[in-house]
Amino acid sequence: MKKIFITFLVAASLIACKGTDKKAEQPTLTKELKEEALKDTANYTSIEWLGSTSTNLGKLKKDNTVEVSFRFKNTGTKNLVIEDVTAQCGCTIPEKPAKAFAPGEEGVIKAKYNGSGSGAITKQIYVTANTNPLKTHTLTFTGEVIE
Repeated sequence: MKKIFITFLVAASLIACKGTDKKAEQPTLTKELKEEALKDTANYTSIEWLGSTSTNLGKLKKDNTVEVSFRFKNTGTKNLVIEDVTAQCGCTIPEKPAKAFAPGEEGVIKAKYNGSGSGAITKQIYVTANTNPLKTHTLTFTGEVIE
């Protein structure tokens, strides 16, 4: 297992060094490779949220789906693995990236809010990744649902 993981890291490093196109797709990680990267703290990296981790969506029409996005950058020296992305409640459906992000690479966490409820809302999205010092990051969006 360790040999497979090391082979993957070496291959990813070589691919990253050769290519100049930062938008090239990284390979999808298997469950085993994700688990290995997340349990060994030597594989931890750092993340920078580009823009705010909190956003106000303003006035939202009731029952209209709205998409919210939070951009990030891997500012560390290891591949960034997003282990899980969850939401505070079932009214928000987040998307978890299926690939690892090489050092310097940027990505986006997206979520869809179904417009349920009424009045002022505050919703949170929780991102778990192989990052140090925080392993879980909280993203927040607010708004006002109107009829």
